[in-house]
Amino acid sequence: MNNKPPIQASNLSLRNKDATLVERQGPEPLRQYLQAATSDNTRKAYRSAIRQFEKWGGRLPSDRDTVVRYLLARAESLNPRTLDLHLTAISQWHHYQGLIDPVSDPLVRKTMEGVRRTHGQPKRKAKALRLEHVAQMVNHLRQLPTTKKKLRDIALVLTGFFGAFRRSELVAIRYGDLVWEPEGLLIRLSSSKTDQQASGLVRALPFGAPDCCPATAMKNWIELGGINEGPVFRPINWWDKIQPKALNPSAINELLKTLGNACQFDFVPELSSHSFRRGLSTSAARE
Repeated sequence: MNNKPPIQASNLSLRNKDATLVERQGPEPLRQYLQAATSDNTRKAYRSAIRQFEKWGGRLPSDRDTVVRYLLARAESLNPRTLDLHLTAISQWHHYQGLIDPVSDPLVRKTMEGVRRTHGQPKRKAKALRLEHVAQMVNHLRQLPTTKKKLRDIALVLTGFFGAFRRSELVAIRYGDLVWEPEGLLIRLSSSKTDQQASGLVRALPFGAPDCCPATAMKNWIELGGINEGPVFRPINWWDKIQPKALNPSAINELLKTLGNACQFDFVPELSSHSFRRGLSTSAARE
């Protein structure tokens, strides 16, 4: 018969013993590298997930049973993909604190698998914009009175489509990223979602037919807008005055929906900035 006393939970250390090895190397360099390893958007998503977990009543550090209760409480109100993000955020917090990760527990993983099977739905895809749709949008814009916003929007739509840019990439383009060549325009991206190592990407926009030429539209915009440094695509107020900061990424979705309604497209709810990337690939496949 085993006479050993039971192990008390209070005697179990949540601390990863290897964590102290890096702590002695100095916290500042480690913090900088950890921050560089994750994009700003991902950090924002993780912070939001943690806030929602804590608003529900969860606390960090957490444990298996609390995380399971959270899944049960939110399974019917949140999309399984959102819950997966919340679990990832909780897991990452514990890893970076050097603590035992409750998300890796088999009960948590099995519960989440059941949530996916019960409440999972196919991911809704953005409508692919075809070249004829883009032409309609640009033609609509050209019929409007000449303003700085009009020229910016034409350049934005044509650059987004022919460059297959994400909205985060579009608003991140700076004047110094533009390289003009006799054949057209090169846009050098220092980093993007698909370039996590920040080795840099280059998108080429050759000169083409004047009505739908992204390079010409960009040239017209930066010249009339007086853009000679900083962000290329910027907010413009009601008085057609250009603001110094970069355009908010959400403004691109709003622009596409506004143009979609003006062109009387029947797929406006499915329009988003991802329609640019899907549209170019779809048009290329049809050629």
